Amino acid sequence: MTAAPAWAVVPAAALVLVLAGGAAALDGLLDPAGRGRPVAWRLGRPVWETARLLRQRRRTTVAPDALLWRTGTASPLVIALLMAVLVPVGGTAVADPAVGLVWFNALDVALWLTVWAAGWGANSAHGLIGGYRFLSQALAYELPLMFALTAPAVAAGSLRIGEIVAAQEQTWFVVRMPAAFVVFLVAVAGFSLWGPLSYPAGRDIAGGVLSEPSGVDRLVLLTGRYALLTVCAGMSTALFLGGGAGPFLPGWLWSLGKTALVLCALVAARRSMPVLRADRVMRLAWLVVLPVTLLQLLVVSVLAVRGS
Repeated sequence: MTAAPAWAVVPAAALVLVLAGGAAALDGLLDPAGRGRPVAWRLGRPVWETARLLRQRRRTTVAPDALLWRTGTASPLVIALLMAVLVPVGGTAVADPAVGLVWFNALDVALWLTVWAAGWGANSAHGLIGGYRFLSQALAYELPLMFALTAPAVAAGSLRIGEIVAAQEQTWFVVRMPAAFVVFLVAVAGFSLWGPLSYPAGRDIAGGVLSEPSGVDRLVLLTGRYALLTVCAGMSTALFLGGGAGPFLPGWLWSLGKTALVLCALVAARRSMPVLRADRVMRLAWLVVLPVTLLQLLVVSVLAVRGS
């Protein structure tokens, strides 16, 4: 895989934001609250919402930890952009370190602190409950996620993202490890506070970690959610869908096309699946998902030893 020059960070970040905006537009189109409005208005909701939040005055709470609060609301977007440097587009990535998969997982774990900080720093009951809900939910899916990420690394014999993509020349890993692919996407929904795993931002706690941020802070936090979905859709393409592999079209177009399809599926899941409580997520993860993921990893390991 070719490493892009350092200045490629800028177009990579721009691409993430463009795709995140597209995901937000699709989310607005699918939102049942917008039914009856013109399609153009629903697709343009990210623009109208951005304009509204930029004009909105920042609210505050009594005795907040301002530094912790601001850091927590900005960090999801920063972490998404740090993840983006690892995602290959075609045969090119901004960076392809030897431990790229470990770096990606470490950034995912860093979200534990940042989302909790966004809830704690506001000094608000709703935000605090949402932050602790996020931690309890993360405890459920993080271990299955780690084993799901281990499967493509074992199959490729490397932690380098580029080598994992190259190992899928014959067969995409989604065919050999479908359980790992599904677990990865569910975990993406979890650390993006999305769909069935949006319990930390539940309506019963007035939005939880999303309840207090306003104005620019809220805009940055919401942008970070969509950016995380976008970057992780791109990573799922690299780890399980062969990256830029495909006939006729150039590799970069295949990468973007697969990423867009996965992103659309993630956005659609928000409106089509019920929100699960953290205790139910924990029970399902530890009693069903973790054993299935371990079995998947065992099969992949046996096949790797046999050279299949």
